Amino acid sequence: HVQLVESGGGSVQAGGSLRLSCTASADTTSFNCMGWFRQAPGKEREVVAVRDSEGNFNYADSVKDRFTISQDNGKKTLYLQMNGLTPEDTAMYYCAARMEYCRGLLSGPVYWVYWGQGTQVTVS
Repeated sequence: HVQLVESGGGSVQAGGSLRLSCTASADTTSFNCMGWFRQAPGKEREVVAVRDSEGNFNYADSVKDRFTISQDNGKKTLYLQMNGLTPEDTAMYYCAARMEYCRGLLSGPVYWVYWGQGTQVTVS
C-alpha cells in the first residue's frame, strides 16, 4: 500500500518562501512520474509541477521561475521550493505519483493514481 505524506505548509506573507516535502512509503524510483497539485476553495485541482519519466521538471505557467521541484531518492522524498509567494498561491497542496510513463506536464488529476492528504499553504 503506497502512501504519500506531505509536510511543510503554513502561513507566510506575500513575497515569502516555503518548502513542501512529500515522503513516500515506497521507493520513489519506482514512480515513473511524481508531481505537485493544488486546489483553492471553490476551484478545481490544478497541476503545479511534474517530474516526468524522462527526468524533466515541468511547471505550470503561473509558477515558472518561482517554484522548483526536486527529488531525493535516498530519502524517498519529493520537494517543492516555493519563492515569491503571492495570495494567489493560497491553496491546499497535494503530492501525486503514478507508476505509468508520463511526459511533460500531465495536468489531469484523473491520470494520477497515488495522492497525499495535502498540506495547506496560506499567503497573506
